[in-house]
Amino acid sequence: MSQLTAVDATFLNAETSTTHAHIAGLAVVDASLCPEGRLTAAAVADLIRERAHLAARPLRRRLAQVPLGLDHPYWEDDPAFDPRRHILEIALPAPGGPGELADVCAMLHERPLDRTRPLWEIVIIHGLADGMTGVYIKSHHAAIDGVSAAEALAALLDLTPEPREVPADDAEPECAPSPAGMVGAGLLKAALFPLQTALSAVRAAPYLDEIPGVSQVPGVAVVSHMMQEALGLDETPRAPRTVAPPTPFNRPIGPRRSFAYGELDLGEIKEIRRALGGSVNDVVMALCATALRQWLDKRGALPEGPLVVGVPVSLRKPARRNGKENEPANRLSIMTTPLAVHIADPAERYAAVRRDLELGKRRFAMSGSDWVRELTEMLPAPLAGPLWRLAQQALPALSVRPMNLMISNVPGPQFPLYLCGARLHGYYPASVVTDISGGINITVFSYDGKVDVGVIACRDLVPTPSEVIDHLTDALDELKGLARESEPEGPARES
Repeated sequence: MSQLTAVDATFLNAETSTTHAHIAGLAVVDASLCPEGRLTAAAVADLIRERAHLAARPLRRRLAQVPLGLDHPYWEDDPAFDPRRHILEIALPAPGGPGELADVCAMLHERPLDRTRPLWEIVIIHGLADGMTGVYIKSHHAAIDGVSAAEALAALLDLTPEPREVPADDAEPECAPSPAGMVGAGLLKAALFPLQTALSAVRAAPYLDEIPGVSQVPGVAVVSHMMQEALGLDETPRAPRTVAPPTPFNRPIGPRRSFAYGELDLGEIKEIRRALGGSVNDVVMALCATALRQWLDKRGALPEGPLVVGVPVSLRKPARRNGKENEPANRLSIMTTPLAVHIADPAERYAAVRRDLELGKRRFAMSGSDWVRELTEMLPAPLAGPLWRLAQQALPALSVRPMNLMISNVPGPQFPLYLCGARLHGYYPASVVTDISGGINITVFSYDGKVDVGVIACRDLVPTPSEVIDHLTDALDELKGLARESEPEGPARES
């Protein structure tokens, strides 16, 4: 028996007519090795039917609502589970290019998932100009996070075109409690809720100044520092409080989406890291800083200070990857960091990005990194949905910007993978945009020597996110030049 945590339920509660809390990815595959050279819905459905149990159950679980909304929903196996109900095939008008494929994915990303069934869908997209096939894969964030999504995808993929043997599913179907049992558990939690809230508040109080948006409330920093001193946490690094500046993508979002994808060479990024210092993630964030700087500068909207970026951080423990069941679908938190788009000099900008990320990581490691869970658990389940939706409307109306955008970096395998015999050439993520987190989201996924980039945005605010992809390419060239300049000169040659 598995119940949604407060964090899981928040992704359901946050959905509105303009905000959908699903995550997705566009896989581009070469289907020439598939039977008849074509990847079909029937083949993918057979694969999922055989391997759904390897993906920690999210592929076959549906929601079971608690009567009167007294508590968070439960998960149960869908007794009528049929993968074919979740898989579609469509075709682009030939020849379909990257722009047409991105537009189709954007339209698919606008559609909410059906909550009466397992919360995922796959759309196979034929007709690409280069003979490739697109596979758009979408799952609700309530059921899966970025890391577990990569794990679920890995369960469906193989190391060779020939499918591997997998163990049979011998688990009993998972059922939700009876309605009476749900109500009883919900009433008990309601009785204990004041104590739970008090404990969450005590645990979160020293780190309130780390919570996006909350940190802008007058007096919060003082309270946090007093609590840190009282609890002997004086050594926690104090990051400078930055306020997210206004930008063209920090306005109320609409229901339509735009999407763009591209790739960068992972080897070149590693060379930059070796020459300039830092980590691969430092280089990726510096590339995003330069790309966003160019995008904002072209529109005369370059701020005088840094952007504030939310960086999702996985809190998932290794035991979860070893098959431990019933761990919450979402084990994540958010680290905020300044992003130095305002610095013109490339070397100074790179140094600032490294410095800010290092300070943010040290503070995050020493502070209450699980503030997302603590905050969501302070809301009673029956009121959580209305309160979250009210916050999404109120904060933009009050010109409160918790952050400017989200940037995620998900590590992936550095070897080729295959889906039903089709070789995976790239996987380009598409995440969530909201009024609170910003109207653009950049997610990168490293795979087989590349960094695959997906940019999802509100079409009203960022109609052509392909510009950001182009600027990322320019940013990589800029850092490659900076890396060459930093290399020591070799021995002088004789004339």
